[in-house]
Amino acid sequence: MKKTHSMRTNSAKTAELPNDVQALKQLLLKVEESARAANEKLAEREATVTKQKTHIRYLEEIVKLFKANKFGKSSEKSPDQTELFDEVETEGGDSEGSWVAEAVESEENSEPETVPATKAKAGRKPIPKEYPRIIIEHDVPEDEQRCSCGCEKQHIGDEVSEQLDIVPAVIQVLQHRRKKYVCKNCEGQIQTASLPAQPIPKSNASPGLLAYIATAKYQDALPLYRIENILSRLNIHLPRNTQANWMIKSSELLQPLYNLLNDQLLESGYVHMDETPVQVLKEPGKKAESKSYMWVRKTGDPNKKESIVLFDYASSRKADVVKTLLPDFQGYLQTDDYAGYNHLDTIKGVHHLGCFAHARRKFVEAQKVAPSKKGATSKADMAVSLIQKLYAIENKIKDFSPDKRLATRQKESAPQLEKLKSWLDKSLVTTLPKGKTGMALSYLAKNWNKLTLYVEDERLNIDNNTVENAIRPFAIGRKNWMFSNSQKGAKASAMLYSIIETAKSNDLNPHAYLQLLFTKMPQVKSIEEYEQLLPWNAKELLAKKV
Repeated sequence: MKKTHSMRTNSAKTAELPNDVQALKQLLLKVEESARAANEKLAEREATVTKQKTHIRYLEEIVKLFKANKFGKSSEKSPDQTELFDEVETEGGDSEGSWVAEAVESEENSEPETVPATKAKAGRKPIPKEYPRIIIEHDVPEDEQRCSCGCEKQHIGDEVSEQLDIVPAVIQVLQHRRKKYVCKNCEGQIQTASLPAQPIPKSNASPGLLAYIATAKYQDALPLYRIENILSRLNIHLPRNTQANWMIKSSELLQPLYNLLNDQLLESGYVHMDETPVQVLKEPGKKAESKSYMWVRKTGDPNKKESIVLFDYASSRKADVVKTLLPDFQGYLQTDDYAGYNHLDTIKGVHHLGCFAHARRKFVEAQKVAPSKKGATSKADMAVSLIQKLYAIENKIKDFSPDKRLATRQKESAPQLEKLKSWLDKSLVTTLPKGKTGMALSYLAKNWNKLTLYVEDERLNIDNNTVENAIRPFAIGRKNWMFSNSQKGAKASAMLYSIIETAKSNDLNPHAYLQLLFTKMPQVKSIEEYEQLLPWNAKELLAKKV
């Protein structure tokens, strides 16, 4: 019955079709056009749904990464990295997994030996000999100094043990007494002995006090108000605004030394560079909450004894700042991927290096948001492992001679980079660009030439971590003192950070070095005398002082 009804319906529809051939064609064209429009609308809707799913996945990754950074471990090291590659790749959904397994297998067969890290000896370290010893003698009671046999016991030596004792800061006053002379016969003009040039004229701040305040703030990250409180407990009234003015004037005294350091840095031929935000409250034309920047440059050649770290304050992060800080620079410059450095790629004689730590960090972020599947290996896992092998080679050769370091890089690092590049090319095709993994792959591909330049010269570093480590004391201090009040204060901070970090990188005690500078520099009269105060030349003066 149903079949008969269907046949009747179809017959009725067929009867409605026009008998004219031209009219029938027009009707068919309308039906095709309607079907095409419906298909286009459906495809558009599917594209929208796909785009929305991709965006949702991207937002989920951001939330997952935020939670991992907020509540997870901060270290980039993964304890399971040696066990990651038992299964095939899961993200691509293609035949790439078998290729990954083969790459890892060949990787393991050719992996270079790494030198095991020498573990520091456990236990208490001896107290340095240069500190004075206060002898406290302990004797056996008199009634026990006689033996049970009746003989008197003989003293045969001492059992010595040491305790470290710290006496709170000793406050002393340097009282300058200037002899005065006059002729009693003619009662002429009084002659008074001259006072040696002081770091801050007409001030009661000694070189030692200035060095103490500078070290406390710029090395130990103590805000000035805390230093004020510490001194107040010793019954010394020293307001923070007075301390701030002293630091500004002290930095001005150090300017000639900074100029010499800057000249040597630009002539070194290899510089690391980075920048970090700083807030300056009273800055012309800017709101108090707006960002300014502290730019940091560091020499990178490990074969040179001179190590220089320079901080420079700038109100912006524009490329013009880079041009100002690197006038006529020639050689290797290592930075991150900030666009402000890109104009250097067009300058003849400048070789721009990238930072593998930044590339690895992006894959570590991708690891945190990768779908968690037991026994599965993500692209981010694979990238971190391949990059880690490059770092293992660098760790092995860090104490090699220059020639041997370069030869090992050519023999071991270059093939490892080829494997990484081959894997990168395959992964780019099978990974969506929007997402943490896609962004990490794009970063690696975009900066490939800059990242791999280090294997061509034994002086070069695989990453920019050396300057990032130099920035760390500033970043720690910024958490405590939070901002600079004025541009003068920011510039003074840059100057004092430069001298302190350069002293540390040359194995000098920053406080002792600053005290030497504040004592000697007011009396310097020639460039040669300034050169004698450079960190690598001042070691002998400091040794004599000790």
